[in-house]
Amino acid sequence: MSTHEPPADRDGRPVPSGADRPSRSVVVSGAEVAAASEAAVASEVAVASDAMAEATGTLVAEAVTAPETGADGSGGSDVAAADGAGAGSEEDSAAAGEPAGHRWTRDLLWLAAVCVAVLLVVNAFVARPFAVPSGSMEGTLQPGDRLVVNQLAYAFGGHVQRGDVVVFDGIGSFLPYAAEPAAPRRVLSGLGLAPAGDTVFVKRVIGVGGDRVTCCGSDGRLRVNGVALDESDYLFPGDTASSVPFDIVVPRGELWLMGDHRSASRDSRDHLGEPGGGTVSEDKVIGRADWVVFPVGRWTSLERPAAFAATGGTGTHGDQG
Repeated sequence: MSTHEPPADRDGRPVPSGADRPSRSVVVSGAEVAAASEAAVASEVAVASDAMAEATGTLVAEAVTAPETGADGSGGSDVAAADGAGAGSEEDSAAAGEPAGHRWTRDLLWLAAVCVAVLLVVNAFVARPFAVPSGSMEGTLQPGDRLVVNQLAYAFGGHVQRGDVVVFDGIGSFLPYAAEPAAPRRVLSGLGLAPAGDTVFVKRVIGVGGDRVTCCGSDGRLRVNGVALDESDYLFPGDTASSVPFDIVVPRGELWLMGDHRSASRDSRDHLGEPGGGTVSEDKVIGRADWVVFPVGRWTSLERPAAFAATGGTGTHGDQG
């Protein structure tokens, strides 16, 4: 039995004997063409899809690792460049080894440095805090009160006025034999980086340069250039104007200073027989005590008492009232 079978046409019918095998370009019926075309298109689409997916994956991978370039080798579109710039800053910071947390820390440190610098300038030239150490200024000031001293009060040609409460350096006057501190110590103290120490005092100005201050008349009052002072607004209750009599003409550029708690204050009266005669140079005044800021319940401004208005225009120092 022969194993050879005659070739069959596409519809399954035997090819007529003697006919050649049809070539691939032979024309067939419309249904056959449609079926063949659909199969071919489907096969080609599948192949194209696989190729596109593979190519897309390759492009995406390349886009992650390298910038997009044009046909001429130039950079990609403006949008791509802009997007890359936004991400680039973060990448640059990360590449520089500076995480976002470190940048915040650096900015905070800069802000703190600026605040400290401003505070030092204010403390050195504008306003400075001081603590009251004793009861020599009761009842105006209490021990432990915190004062803010206005260092610009006399900075622009102004003079210390009668009745002002001032903070001053007592070296050479209340401390006639004390040596001046070393320059670094003075600088640090002026900036508020070192304590003022025991050389700084707070008292009330009774007389200025050219004034004659006497105590006490038959009425028990203190007199400035012959004008009796009514000190009831600030003198400690129960105290007298002074238990020590004196009669002094204040030298030019000097001040006569007394505490409001006269019986508990060592002031100009106690240094009459010492170098300087108990007066304090205006140059030694650090500033005028303008505010009590602590404790909170004692917040107040320190005003010049009205009693000193009566002394205005008296003496040779001019109108200091």
